[in-house]
Parts: sequence; structure tokens; C-alpha cells
Amino acid sequence: MAVPDPKVFRNYDIRALVPELVDESSEYFGKVGAKDTYQAPLTPDEVEQIGKGLAEFFGERQVAIGYDARTSGPTWSAALAKGLTSQGVDVLDIGRATTDTIYYVSGKYQIPGVEITASHSPKELNGMKIVRAGAKVVGMGSGMEDLRDLVISGQFKSVNTPGVVTQKDVLPEYIDHLMGFIDVTEVKPFKIVADAGNGVGGLPATEIFRRMPQLSVSTLFFEPDGTFPNHGPNPFERENIEQLVEAVIEQKADFGVAWDGDADRVFFVDEIGNPIPGDFITTLVARHFLALHPGASIVYDLRASWAVADWVKRLGGKPIAERVGHSYIKQTMRAQNGAFGGEVSGHYYFRDHYYADNGFIPLLSVLQMLTEQNIPMSKLVASLGAYFVSGEINSTVKDTDAVIKRLKERYHDAEQHFRDGISIEYPDWHFNVRPSANDPLVRLNLEARSQADMEAKRDEVLALIRA
Repeated sequence: MAVPDPKVFRNYDIRALVPELVDESSEYFGKVGAKDTYQAPLTPDEVEQIGKGLAEFFGERQVAIGYDARTSGPTWSAALAKGLTSQGVDVLDIGRATTDTIYYVSGKYQIPGVEITASHSPKELNGMKIVRAGAKVVGMGSGMEDLRDLVISGQFKSVNTPGVVTQKDVLPEYIDHLMGFIDVTEVKPFKIVADAGNGVGGLPATEIFRRMPQLSVSTLFFEPDGTFPNHGPNPFERENIEQLVEAVIEQKADFGVAWDGDADRVFFVDEIGNPIPGDFITTLVARHFLALHPGASIVYDLRASWAVADWVKRLGGKPIAERVGHSYIKQTMRAQNGAFGGEVSGHYYFRDHYYADNGFIPLLSVLQMLTEQNIPMSKLVASLGAYFVSGEINSTVKDTDAVIKRLKERYHDAEQHFRDGISIEYPDWHFNVRPSANDPLVRLNLEARSQADMEAKRDEVLALIRA
């Protein structure tokens, strides 16, 4: 019996090395701490074992499977389907698809779903994002521990009739679902540069743009390629958006948009080529949805700029801060019936998308906002007011607990919270420092009332972190 390493079952998903893609000379192992962080591999036989465990875990008759552009995706999909069908479960195979497409299928058809993806991680990894029927997330605290223990135990029921695999192209109906969020005919002509980064974001994006002929779209790296030959699959790292920024400036585009590897995160740059922080996009989309749903609850992650809560309160909504991570945001949105939620990391969640994250509804919302307000993207962002944020700054550390202790002691006179790392609140500045869920890092997000104060406090806190 092939038993996976328990370490592959993580807070938000399953994540592991693909053994055939990694050796000691791999560029991936050159990254600090990578070998220690992702020392657990997954083989196809172990993926099949996870499929068997999922059959027992879900207790449903049918499960949907999709996979992103990674080279191991088809093999893992077949292995997962083999495990599920061996336990009598039917598989709806939607093939290569974005993660938010799986969420749509799970919500629309009320069946569990698995997207085979390692999201924005390097090409040497793969994994699984798992939802119950109705796109209800599975993570630590919401079933991941139970799934882990079940898979490792290997105690599965015997069945006489195996399940069957049915293939289905759901992209057309998924695009119909997305286009229902705006009036396409009202959107003005815009010039856009779109970068799919050789992930799967180009699949829905191509169809969206086809239905909006008034747009002039220049596409970058829309061909899915799991080796990510042009840049890494994480557009929130500056090195991965350089080509997008250059193209926006050279082509005098109205804005640029990019997706991560599985396209459940989206990133924007304005017409000048300036990256737009995720919490500012959260604020803009929150304003848009509060106009549609007056008084609604808006959920945001606790790293965010004051801009989010300020604007939600100003517009009569209810701002709700939650710890970082899609499993936490989604659970709170369901509990509070939140119309919209957003994270600094570029995950944006929608009640009318089964409370799940989506990388394309924000793009449609931005197009409608720019149409209605008839101002450039930079002016749209400036309409939020003056907020001075550091952006997320990573630091490699040996002992995260020691870092948190130093910060707690140094800023003992502040209001302190420990829901996710440490959050420090003063009247004129605040910050959060939290350990990464995937890497040997801590992540700093800081904001102050002026650019000078932000830079001074940023450097002060970084010095403590890196001491």
C-alpha cells in the first residue's frame, strides 16, 4: 500500500514535490530552505491512495476533477480518478481548468471537487485544492486532518461495482456564469495587456475577451506550459510581472492584468505600469459590490490597509477582518453572508460564486468601474485617498517564534493581536508579521499615515525581524 507522507496535508491544501521533476541540482533546491520545507514527495500510487481516501471522506456518488498546466497534472488526474472509481465513485473529468472553474462546478452541481494544482509554487511541485459539495472548503479545521488520517490508515470499504469517468467541457457554461456579473454591452472600449504566465488563466480569459469585442487585448503567455518558460507562476513577485509592466507602458494600455498558475488569484497594474496592491483592489471591488448590495458584510484579511475598513464603513457596509487563508475567509463569509471578500495576496471571494475565490470577476468589476467613472486606472486607485503601505516583505528567519517574541516585547505598549502571527496597532501606524504557510519565511505588511513614516517604521520592524 502506497502511503503518502503526512506532511503533504497542509493548512489550505495538499502540496508536495513531484519526484521525477526534482534532483539535487534542481534550481528549486537552490532556494533557501526549499528542501527542508518541501521534502515530502507524492507519487502517482500515493495520489491514487488519496483518491480512495477522498471517496470515503466525501461519501458522495460523484466527484469533479480538474488540473492546471503542470506537467504532472494529467498523470495525477488519472491516478486520483482511479482511486475514486475503485471505491465506486463516479468522476466528472473537466480536464485542464482553472481552480475557480472547479469551484463553479462544485457549487452549480452540488458535488465535491478537486483541482490538481500547486497554485503559484514552482514547477517542481503539485498538489490538490479540495472542496465538498457546494464549494465548501476542506482545510485544517474543516476536514483536512480527517482526510489525512483516513488516507494514512488505508482502511477503505470493498465495493463490487467501480465508478465511471465522464468527461465534460464546462468552459462555455462557466463563462456564461462569469458574464452574468456585469452588463457586457455597457463596457467601453479599453486597451488591455493580459498575462496568463503559461498557467491556465488564458483558458477562461480567451473566451471572456471573445465575448467583449470592444476590448483591444494584447496577450502574453496564454499557452499553458507547466515548465513556466517565460516567468514564474506568481505575479505577486515583481520579477514575474516585468514583461507585463513593459508591455503596458510600450503599448499605452489602459491597464494590465495577470493571473497566477491556477488563476484563482489576479493582479493588476495601472496605465503607468505601477503595481496595484491587493488590498486596494479589495477596497475598489468592495465599493463596487456595496453599491450592488447596500449594507452587506465585506470580509478582508487582517494584513490589509486601513482603506478597506474605512471605505466599507463609509458606504454603510460591515467590515469583518479575518486571518489569512482562503479556508478562513470562506468560512467567515458563509457565516456572515458576506457579499465579497478579499486578501492582500490577490484572492477575491464572491457570495454569488458560491463564496469561493475567482480570478476573473475582479477583472469584470474593474472594467465596469472604469466605464462608469470614466477615469484612468491610476485615478480610480487615487480616489481611495492617501494610504501608505509597505507591500508584503519576506524575510528568511531561523526561528519564527523568536521573531514574534521580539516584536511583542518591543511594541508592548501597542494594541496586540495574535490571530495570525502578530498584529501591532498604534493610532498612526500598524503592521502584521506572520509565518509563511509554505516557506521558512515571515511576512511583513505595514502601513502608516505618511510615506516617510511608513518607510521609517518599515525599516525599524525589518531590523528587529532580521536581528
